[in-house]
Amino acid sequence: MEQAMDIAFLGTGTSQGVPMIAHEADGLDLQDPRNWRTRTSAHIWMGGQRLQIDVGPEFRLQCLRNQIDQVDYVLMTHGHADHIMGMDDLRRHVDLRAGKALPVYGNLETLERLQQVFPYAIHEQAPVKGYPAFSLREFPSTLDLPCGRIQSTPLPHGRSDTLGLVFTEKKTGQKLAYFTDCKEVTPAARALAENADILVIDALRPEPHPSHLHLDGALEIALALGARQTFFIHMTFAVDHERYNDTLPDNIRLAHDGLKVNVGTLEETTREPVWA
Repeated sequence: MEQAMDIAFLGTGTSQGVPMIAHEADGLDLQDPRNWRTRTSAHIWMGGQRLQIDVGPEFRLQCLRNQIDQVDYVLMTHGHADHIMGMDDLRRHVDLRAGKALPVYGNLETLERLQQVFPYAIHEQAPVKGYPAFSLREFPSTLDLPCGRIQSTPLPHGRSDTLGLVFTEKKTGQKLAYFTDCKEVTPAARALAENADILVIDALRPEPHPSHLHLDGALEIALALGARQTFFIHMTFAVDHERYNDTLPDNIRLAHDGLKVNVGTLEETTREPVWA
């Protein structure tokens, strides 16, 4: 049987989450659970292995909600706080590997940030049971794993670059492109994403932003790339799920926390919050 490729959207919100603390979000229907967004991250099942993209502050709760019981590789798009500050909670996944360090891939700027924030975790083996342990590795342009290939490419994000990631499953050839936190999708990234089954792309808010794509910008790129299905992520309180989703073409949608999609069939399931 061919190995399936799935993606779970663990979080789909911006750096402060949605709703924000002490903030009235006029026009946002908080009775709709899809408008409750934790910080953006994703988990991919590919060829029998488990790949974690970014590790935000709610990572523990995201794992419980989505039943993430294994991590084989950690793939960091960049080193901003909303994408790294849950990494201490990887300690449980290190325990499940008998203390062997998790391989953590990122660009040099991200790896330097991780060394500054988590110096106690930079070991090839956890020194004590229950401790995190990270083996930091520079992300190559092409990373070949037993489960398939991951290609990385820089994307502009303010004063720094984010890594755009394109996954190709080894046995089925299923392809997923993941472009978070970016102001533009470069020609090189567009070439890598050609013929993708699923495109995941930054779509912060209705109005333009200096370091993120806004909704119209993300829509323009999604239409140009023509993936079988596109999902928008990293959205603020200004994006009400039902209202904006209804304006989009059938194959372009807003993602929401807890959504899991099979890359081959595009079949969807949703896990409800464990704290509901």
